[in-house]
Amino acid sequence: MRITVRVHPGARTTAVGGRWGADDAPALVVRVRAPAADGKANAAVLDALADALGVRPRSLRLVGGASSRTKVVELVDVDEAGVEGALERLMGT
Repeated sequence: MRITVRVHPGARTTAVGGRWGADDAPALVVRVRAPAADGKANAAVLDALADALGVRPRSLRLVGGASSRTKVVELVDVDEAGVEGALERLMGT
């Protein structure tokens, strides 16, 4: 399973929630305190996302957008129904 996230590095607080983009292909908004330097924001995004979705951090892998604010994250070995429910709650749908 893959999800698209829109990252806001250097935020005041770390938070996961909200929608960004078109209704036919929305991205989950992830705000992290970490700066967008040396992969710090990418690592913080994966940690925050794992916590928000209730999965192990090692279940997440960044597969696209390493140097972009829009990223693609792959989830492996997760309960897809549980993750989809969490995504709906986080995106406010």
